[in-house]
Order: sequence, then structure tokens, then C-alpha cells
Amino acid sequence: MRYISFDMEGTLIDHGYSEHIWGTDIPRLYAEKHGVDLKDARKLVFHEMNQLGDQRPEWYDVGYWFRRFDLPGDWLELPEKRRSLIRVYPDARITLDALASEHPLVVSSNTIRELLEVQVEEVGDYFTHVFSAPSDYQSVKKDQSFYRTILEVLGIEPNEMIHVGDHYTYDYLIAQSTGIEAYHLDRTGKTRGENTLGSLTEFMERLKKA
Repeated sequence: MRYISFDMEGTLIDHGYSEHIWGTDIPRLYAEKHGVDLKDARKLVFHEMNQLGDQRPEWYDVGYWFRRFDLPGDWLELPEKRRSLIRVYPDARITLDALASEHPLVVSSNTIRELLEVQVEEVGDYFTHVFSAPSDYQSVKKDQSFYRTILEVLGIEPNEMIHVGDHYTYDYLIAQSTGIEAYHLDRTGKTRGENTLGSLTEFMERLKKA
């Protein structure tokens, strides 16, 4: 029996939840705090984020930006407040229901844990472990060390895990380079390849044929 690891955003759920927090809530609070209109607030906020860059772990930390921008309120209220925006892909629900009785399932994500835990709750009680690269390992991306640590925590070898995610580099190439059987999920259908999937139900069908 092999573990199956899933990315979260773009794989099990769409990006609407996080995009609203990062792209709407933070600029809105900045506008209210500093007395600028929302359009200008977005420009200022995104400029600061780009200046820091996504190679720094702080970039992924909502709390860091609340402190840096001196935003009002408790940022930890946002993940719960926006829970209704989480949209689980229909094929994800079908696939998880089918696989949960056959395989131990885990989440391996680049989302901070405070958001990730709410997302997992909305997806459902399918997972034995939930891993957050930035929160658990202070990693800015899912690199080889992230996947190796997951294998160590689970107590398994690379060939005992399959990983599926929508990022070609971090979910597919890097996971594959560690010896894990990896699949790239491209719901747009623009990518072609032996290990490219158009949906999670396609992944489920491949497992049945294996």
C-alpha cells in the first residue's frame, strides 16, 4: 500500500480563498489604515511584497505583512472569516472518496499552516498527515529536502509514495527527482506528457490500471 500525497491549492481546491486574503483583504485593510484608495493600496502592497521576494519565508506569512503594514485587527481571524470561499474541485472529492479506503493520504503544500488547516477541514477528514513547507520547515518552496523529510516522517522509501500537484517544477520535477512517482496536474489541458493529468479522476483511473 503506497502513500498518496496531494498538493492543496490548484489541486484539491481552487485559488479563490488565498487570493481573496492576499489580494483583497490585506490591501483593503491597508487602505483603511493609511487613508488611500483600494487601487493605490493594492499597488503599494504588491510593490512591497515584490521587493521582499518569494525567496524569503516571510513572504508567505500573513502575520508578517500585518505587522509590516501596521494593519488593524488580528490576522488569525481571516482564515476562518473567509472559510466560505474555499471551493473543493468536484473531481477531488470523487477521487479522495475512492482512494481513502485503499491508500493513506497526505497533504504536502506550500501554504502556511494557519490557512492550510482551514482548507483541510473544508476538504474533509481524509489525511493522515498535513505538511506545510513554510510553516513546518521554513522552506520557501517544496524542494528535495522537503520531500525527503516527509518520507522520513512517514517512515517510507521514495517508491512507497506518489505525489500529485499542479506546479510543474515543485510538485512534479522536484518530487520526481527524489525518487517519488510524481504527476503534474494541468486542468487547462495545455501540457502534454506521460505523467501529466487533466483531472484527478484521470489519476484515479491510472491507479486502477496499475
